[in-house]
Amino acid sequence: MNATSPPPIPDTLSRKAQAREAHRVTLIGAVIDCVIGVLKIVAGWLVGSAALIADGIHSFSDLVTDVFVLAATHFGRQAPDSDHPYGHGRIETLATLWLGSVLIFVAGGIAWASLSRLLAGNPIPAPGIWAIGVAVLSLAAKEWIFRYTMVVAKRIRSRLLEANAWHSRSDALSTGVVLVGLIAAQFGAGWVDALAAIVVGIMVGQVGWKLLWESGRELIDTALPEADQQKMKSVAESIPGVDSVHDLRTRSVGSHVVLDLHIVVAPRLTVSEAHEIGNAVSRKLREAYPELADVTFHIDPEDDSDQIEHSLRPGLPLRQDVENMLDEAWQECSVWQDRVALDLHYLAEQIDISVYVRELPAGQTLDTAAKELRDASHELTWVRRLRVWQGPGKG
Repeated sequence: MNATSPPPIPDTLSRKAQAREAHRVTLIGAVIDCVIGVLKIVAGWLVGSAALIADGIHSFSDLVTDVFVLAATHFGRQAPDSDHPYGHGRIETLATLWLGSVLIFVAGGIAWASLSRLLAGNPIPAPGIWAIGVAVLSLAAKEWIFRYTMVVAKRIRSRLLEANAWHSRSDALSTGVVLVGLIAAQFGAGWVDALAAIVVGIMVGQVGWKLLWESGRELIDTALPEADQQKMKSVAESIPGVDSVHDLRTRSVGSHVVLDLHIVVAPRLTVSEAHEIGNAVSRKLREAYPELADVTFHIDPEDDSDQIEHSLRPGLPLRQDVENMLDEAWQECSVWQDRVALDLHYLAEQIDISVYVRELPAGQTLDTAAKELRDASHELTWVRRLRVWQGPGKG
């Protein structure tokens, strides 16, 4: 039995609030990127610092990605609809992929231009105190926006916003390298400035590759880390009524996680009781992992994890066919003709049968009635256990 647990109470308002919070921090970062980008490029041009100009270009790349992040968080945080039943989280994933590509492109340009300048051996003048001051101011501003953005990203569970925060941190780190180069140039070691610009390019490229790798893994539905899967399995198996859990599968959709799993319960539980156990598992998992957006559980009456996919196996007869075959085999048996209920349990590739009667025919006991039915159906190889019960049945 497959079932999708009901989603949490609709969180349209919280989604809107999360989008507003993401927009606010991104807009603040965009303003800072614009201001310090202009300062770096102007100061670098005035003093002839390739590293400072390269760092300014990096800041403007942050500005471009900030605009893209604004759009992605707006659409990516929208509620699921008929065309996107799992939500729009992959929009953020695609945006992260694009962000990583931009960073690698920028890194290559910075490193190539700086390497050419270093090999050319052009003299690099001392930058002066103002250029060093711009670098210090930029370092402080980018570190602050990194910390602010990261706090918001953790609060609203946005991987894209977290990636943008690390983008800001990469700018802060690269500015630190540039600062070292400027100070060295101030004391006559101008070649350090060009070398620092190359290091900046390498650092930016590493961040871009990391973003590409992580978003690419998400797009091909890579599972959560094994440790997280084991914790989810332990949470599910802690619920009373759960015998075991298998075929647990996870994948990420933006900042959310989709989970499906097989839950093994006692083989003769009613459908409604087994389903409620599944709902309890889903609730407990959602409490332990708030990022779970969808939980689909399959109820198993036995552990079939080592068996071939059910739909690929020859199937057992369903109730209507079972009753027709039993009618033919047991047409002479009064117990079968007087039945009030019939229970079927599909276990171990066979069917357990329970026949319920209000009263037994004269001279018969439950055991003799069951033996009569068993003897009459010996050719039905799918019959496993057969019992006769006196009472109204479970229905």
